[in-house]
Amino acid sequence: MNKKRNEMTALDILEKNILTGQRRALAKAITLVESGRADHQAEAQKLLARLLPHTGKSVRLGFTGTPGVGKSTFIEAFGLFLTGRGHKVAVLAVDPSSIRTGGSILGDKTRMELLSRDPNAFIRPSPSGGTLGGVARRTREAMLVCEAAGYDIVLIETVGVGQSEIAVSDMVDMFLLMLAPAGGDDLQGIKRGIMELADLVIINKADGDLEKAARKAAGDYRAALRLMRPKVACWTTSVILASAIEGRGLDRIWKQIQAFEGAMKDSGILAEMRARQARAWMWSEIHDQMMEAFRTRHPDRLEQIEQNVAQGKTPATTAARSLLRDFLK
Repeated sequence: MNKKRNEMTALDILEKNILTGQRRALAKAITLVESGRADHQAEAQKLLARLLPHTGKSVRLGFTGTPGVGKSTFIEAFGLFLTGRGHKVAVLAVDPSSIRTGGSILGDKTRMELLSRDPNAFIRPSPSGGTLGGVARRTREAMLVCEAAGYDIVLIETVGVGQSEIAVSDMVDMFLLMLAPAGGDDLQGIKRGIMELADLVIINKADGDLEKAARKAAGDYRAALRLMRPKVACWTTSVILASAIEGRGLDRIWKQIQAFEGAMKDSGILAEMRARQARAWMWSEIHDQMMEAFRTRHPDRLEQIEQNVAQGKTPATTAARSLLRDFLK
């Protein structure tokens, strides 16, 4: 009996290996967390409960920007900059899933070849699965596992700019918006909601022939930000020029991040924000799990009612009330 009690289970071993920073164990844990199988999810939740006391000490950064702005190139350069200063960096890069096939490219390890070979960095590409906000549904859990493994800086690279980018801002400490050198009419193409979410604006590719355009763009965005109400009272969003290729601006960006974290901690806003994010995460899970249960309860009846609504035979509100009434019985 005592021998059996002393034997370590597979979950015990996985937990131990994660806490000692083994990358293979970290990858295995994230795969478990991302699995859709019920038995895997049960194990994942047990693991997360054990790891939770070892989380919350990292700097959580979210990066977003229009396609082609150079997010992956910048994140690789910035990641190498940080590991060179003794930090352990985890990159959770979300690839867009095809609406038609559900597949995704998952090419960030290829795009970040140098960083992927760095022993103090961990890169995990995950399919978005069509999730709004450009983040995978299990990105939050993956972030916690990385923190438990000792990664003190977690970078989340989102699919791109969109109205639902609030999803990533609700799981990170600082939201960084990356923009390409452009000005004038191009400023109109950036949604006000995205600008209001930004804690730092980075104008990337500010080198060579584009440097002049980048400086003009920085002036335009600074003027636009002055017209917006600050996101938090203790911080004013600034605009920084950067060149991932030349490594320019990285030190200044890191100093801004450190200043932001300091201001947020000193004011007590960081603790309040993380508590709010945890509550929002819970309600998001309730919504997702309810929808899964709802769709799998009576699929044939659901399909028939959907057809009736599509054909104009049944009002949408009537159909919804009927389905919910049956579901809640």
